[in-house]
Amino acid sequence: MQDIQKTKFFSPTKGNLNFEEVTKEIFNYLKEKPEKFYDIVVGCDSSSGVNISFPVAIVVLRVGFGGRFFLKKIKHPQSFSKRFQNIHQRVLNEILISCEIALDLRETLEKKFQESPEEFNYQFRYIHADVGKGGKTKDMIKEVVGLIKSNGFEAKIKPEAFAASVVADRFT
Repeated sequence: MQDIQKTKFFSPTKGNLNFEEVTKEIFNYLKEKPEKFYDIVVGCDSSSGVNISFPVAIVVLRVGFGGRFFLKKIKHPQSFSKRFQNIHQRVLNEILISCEIALDLRETLEKKFQESPEEFNYQFRYIHADVGKGGKTKDMIKEVVGLIKSNGFEAKIKPEAFAASVVADRFT
């Protein structure tokens, strides 16, 4: 996979940002109103067809007061496309991408928060998976939830998985 630390994310508010700038924006967003409660989640979707891409979204909710998101569209070389023709492989790659970004992000944010004199009221415990009890992915729920849990997060599936099934889905 691409080195997340060196690639660009898109923010509708701020434009193209590298990973360090994304973490700074998240930190500053929480710092604006530290008394509010924040929910940070990551979710990924994938396109089907010949040129498969994996849009991954980092969503920061100021619960009850809106939020921000940052999106990175990951594309593999054309030679990888055959690997992801199978929906099972595509969904597992979505989860692996989400976990990798979430782990990097959580580690980076925790360092920033520890260095700050401010106290923040947030949780970063969920990864949103684009699987649900209906449709082609229903048989994958246990596998996907287990993969997410093994990376130290809790899983949300459709219809609660808005970071994957709504935000990232808009960019497939």
